[in-house]
Amino acid sequence: MKFASDNEVMRHALQLARQGFGTVEPNPQVGAVIVSPQGEWIAEGYHQVFGGPHAEIHAIQNAASRTHGQDLFVTLEPCSHFGKTPPCVQAVLAAGFRRVVVGCQDPAPHVAGQGLQQLRDAGVEVLVGVCEHEATALIAPFRKHILQQRPWVHAKWAMTLDGRVAARSGHSKWISCEESRSIVHALRGRVEAIITGAGTLRQDDPLLTARPPGPRVPLRVLIDSHGTALQPQSQLLRTLTIAPVLVCVAQCCTAEQQAFLEGFGVEVLRTDGVDCVQIEQVLQELGRRRMTHVLLESGPRLMGAFFDQGLIDEVHVFVAPKIVGGDAALSPVGGLGQAQIPRSLSLSAITQRTCGADILIEGRFRHGDSN
Repeated sequence: MKFASDNEVMRHALQLARQGFGTVEPNPQVGAVIVSPQGEWIAEGYHQVFGGPHAEIHAIQNAASRTHGQDLFVTLEPCSHFGKTPPCVQAVLAAGFRRVVVGCQDPAPHVAGQGLQQLRDAGVEVLVGVCEHEATALIAPFRKHILQQRPWVHAKWAMTLDGRVAARSGHSKWISCEESRSIVHALRGRVEAIITGAGTLRQDDPLLTARPPGPRVPLRVLIDSHGTALQPQSQLLRTLTIAPVLVCVAQCCTAEQQAFLEGFGVEVLRTDGVDCVQIEQVLQELGRRRMTHVLLESGPRLMGAFFDQGLIDEVHVFVAPKIVGGDAALSPVGGLGQAQIPRSLSLSAITQRTCGADILIEGRFRHGDSN
């Protein structure tokens, strides 16, 4: 394999890095490729699991001593500190690379630029910013966790062609096809938590597990101000040995009700809101637990609350070629909403693909530093 340009090598490294989604967090996804000065492929690697060797180390090991005088491409600045593993900069210097090409600088304050400077001080040619937009986008969830101590929030829903998530009776199974549901289960198995609301629990009694299991077992988070939605027969309670449950309540939840929930083995988070769960406080707690990706699967009311507060980072929307109709049928996003139609697109990095009979639309919201 021979690459025609630096950009082509870096895009290959980015593709490798994406394989780490769901296994490396709270670390970032990183890929690395080693090529000759003429662009000939020598070796590659990616960060595969949290606590394991970083991408650069995998690539160096796979090169089998064929690194001296070659070029290293890595999507993120090599680390310069001791963490779960030794600093990658030391291994990069020991490998004797002629040039190190980096996608973007590490946003972590304890790294930011230090690894690059150590390479330059040692006389290595360093080029930063190749495919920088793509490399920066790849680590956006990591950046948010590092700088804001909050997880990246994915929102998912399935709706009909006329924009409904349930018929007027409340019936909602199944809008999407089997292929779409397989994609959802794969996503569930790579996030650290799945969030839903009391209304969805009462209406659908969901399991909120990945089937088949993925690399992670997500924490199931229930937003329930009064703490009364869970019942002994609820699937969440009957499957506590499979996955844990965190119930987030407001101050209106009585001490007796909290004790009732905790008696089943459920963890309860009491937020500061009097009659309503403080969603930002829930996200702060999940961030404190070092969660990077969480998935919101809920009804219109909770989905609308997240949107109104600007807490959604990425959406995964499945559109089925079905029409429900009816004034009383539910749309996916409730809440207050916006007073006017936005003049510009709400999403960036928009993609779409077919999933069986459905269309999957994905994109990131244009707010803060999450793009």
